[in-house]
Amino acid sequence: MSPVTGGAFALATVGKVAVFFTVLMLAVMLVTIVERKVAGFIQDRSGPNRVGPWGLLQVIADGLKNLIKEETMPAQAIRPFFLLAPVLAILPATILFAVIPFASPLPTPWGLVEMIVADVPIGFLYVLAISSIGVYGVAMGGWASGSKYSLLGGLRGSAQMVSYEVALALSLVPLILLTGDVRAPEIVSMQQTFTAGPATYATWFAFPLLVGLFFFFVSGLAETNRLPFDLPEAESELITGYHTEYSAMKFSMFMIGEFAHVITIAALVTVFFLGGWDIPFWQGDNIRVLADGTVIGNPTWWKTLLTLGAFGTKTALVVLVFVWIRWTLPRFRYDQLMDLGWKFMLEAVTVYILVIAFVILGIEAVGIPAGGWYAFVLFVVNLVLAGVLFFAMDRGTLIRGATKGSRSTDSVPESQAAGGESQGG
Repeated sequence: MSPVTGGAFALATVGKVAVFFTVLMLAVMLVTIVERKVAGFIQDRSGPNRVGPWGLLQVIADGLKNLIKEETMPAQAIRPFFLLAPVLAILPATILFAVIPFASPLPTPWGLVEMIVADVPIGFLYVLAISSIGVYGVAMGGWASGSKYSLLGGLRGSAQMVSYEVALALSLVPLILLTGDVRAPEIVSMQQTFTAGPATYATWFAFPLLVGLFFFFVSGLAETNRLPFDLPEAESELITGYHTEYSAMKFSMFMIGEFAHVITIAALVTVFFLGGWDIPFWQGDNIRVLADGTVIGNPTWWKTLLTLGAFGTKTALVVLVFVWIRWTLPRFRYDQLMDLGWKFMLEAVTVYILVIAFVILGIEAVGIPAGGWYAFVLFVVNLVLAGVLFFAMDRGTLIRGATKGSRSTDSVPESQAAGGESQGG
């Protein structure tokens, strides 16, 4: 069966856009209630439990509240940009899903429909380009509000996103070295096992690129402004930061954009490192559409449903990791945040690229073909690098808090310390 073309292709594309935008918005609603429930569990409390069964309708109540709440417009705000900022915050996260394959191709009477909105040849280069637009929403929202607190939050947010964007892009360079392709469907196929077509590695890239997964995940966490990287909206310092002056649905759009970005980053982690829609330990889902339209494998409608479920399950698990981290780790200080991005992540990911490049050259010089042994050698190298990264390098010297002497009375003369204690008493 050949892929759909002509009018059928246009109709299929419009249908996919409508369905997946709706599903994404519903997923954002679901993630908000799941996060509040998980936060309640971690903090030993109930979470939302009043509105609807098990509190599931709480998100509907919150949405209605935002719809009917009074809209505010600060007197000093720059109106056009003040209104545009929430749109720029939510737009990148929604249109990034266009290049994410979420299931195996679906056979129809008109031809084979690939479960991706736009299989563009630039692949995840499109992801890097569009994700960088999100910084404009944060910076513009803070600047256009006409408030110094909001401006501070916008500046901090843009500085943070720019610093971690570099590491995010560089963390995908080893993926290009390994696959030689930037198309997301091809990256998914290379994590499966095929006897025909281009070579594959028969394993998820989370193993041969383990350290790259760590860099991508941490950078993605910082890109979404989530704890412990939520300095642009630190309540104790900035009174919620760049969106302080926003209310009702404009404020809600910033939150929707944040949660949509979380789902998008989780989906990208799934595609790049967790096999995408691949079902582990089963070869029946090995379906591939080559660039010339040749179809390898046996696509069926029930395989499309199964692979969609696999993709959704993996993405949901990654989202749960995001939630777990948010309600477990404390917030960094801002100097720690920037040190981690510029003084650690950037240097470490650059060295990682060089090491992986030399290892790949060595593997190819030995003559090991792309496949299981190729991936195994890279996995062993990544285990060694992970040990060096987590246990040898960071011994409290690269990412450190305040020294003991600066926060205690050890460095204060005894007389002053005693005087302070007596005054306090």
